[in-house]
Amino acid sequence: MKKIFISILLTVWCFSSFAQKQRVNYLTTFDDKLIHFGFTIGVNTLDFNIANYNPIGENPDFIPYPLDRITKGSIIRSDVATLIPGFTVGIISSLRLSKDFNLRFQPGLSFGERQITFNVPVKDINVYDENLSYYSVKSTFLDFPLLIKYKARRINNDRPYVIFGSAYRQDISRTAQEDLIKLKSGGFYAEAGGGWDHYFPFFRFSVEAKFSFGLNNQLGDLPAPTQRQYYSQSIKSLRSKIFTLSFHFE
Repeated sequence: MKKIFISILLTVWCFSSFAQKQRVNYLTTFDDKLIHFGFTIGVNTLDFNIANYNPIGENPDFIPYPLDRITKGSIIRSDVATLIPGFTVGIISSLRLSKDFNLRFQPGLSFGERQITFNVPVKDINVYDENLSYYSVKSTFLDFPLLIKYKARRINNDRPYVIFGSAYRQDISRTAQEDLIKLKSGGFYAEAGGGWDHYFPFFRFSVEAKFSFGLNNQLGDLPAPTQRQYYSQSIKSLRSKIFTLSFHFE
């Protein structure tokens, strides 16, 4: 019995010592700084919210294409069926507004791809594949998000938070080819998400999930007559959707 009692005391002492070590708080004045900087890396997935004309003849500018038997009664549907991971890098500038709020400017660069699938064969003059079922849209964005960060109460070395705000993105990817579906180069986004700050002895590490919802129709002008135009003519609007999982180091 004496040995059991001693074992219990040793176990309680070990857990007590471990708990005391866990309660050591790091960077206790970090959030009191007026301005601080950092960098971020992350992964993203790009998507489109697509609205189609149904049938294509609802588009008043549609021109029938007899060679492929596309008439005003044809139903051409399109969607993004597969999400392809992309990559994001950027820098962080954070301005303290109050005890719980920060204003954050996080300019960066994002690379991604979207594959628009159609219910009809895709005939692109730039791709020699008779069985092609999708059109690939590759983008390189310059990101300019301006966000408000609301921080919950700090718990030891952890602090959850939410973010919301807006962003402007400029697509700088350009090719010498005539695109089958043209997009506008710039657009505005509403953004919202949340994350978790963890304080280490020399820096703060954060994991953040963010959703971006495009506010503008990104569908551009029709391609040149060398490309089939009914793919673009079947689409009423294209609005971007972006999910980003980021890792911040500040």
